[in-house]
Amino acid sequence: MKAATKNAKVPFATGKFSRVKNVRYVSWEDAFDVEFEDGLCILEPHATIRKANKISAKAKFDHLEIEDWCQAGFFVHYDNGQVAEVSWAFIRELPPKK
Repeated sequence: MKAATKNAKVPFATGKFSRVKNVRYVSWEDAFDVEFEDGLCILEPHATIRKANKISAKAKFDHLEIEDWCQAGFFVHYDNGQVAEVSWAFIRELPPKK
């Protein structure tokens, strides 16, 4: 398993697809530990996922679900019924420059 570093992400549209192997919510970090089939692991802050999916600040994490057809991302479910969709590219690539 490769440890993620700050520069593990690549510029937008240059990332290579790799299936999501495992995702876990790390409560003490308030982040998601995402492991890919190629061995890369990235710790993605929960705040980033909330902001990108416009999730209410009062919503509490309920459970995770890896997209089962091609494992190209995962879903974060909250106690108020909201769902955040997170793709592999969101985790592996830097956002596009304006």
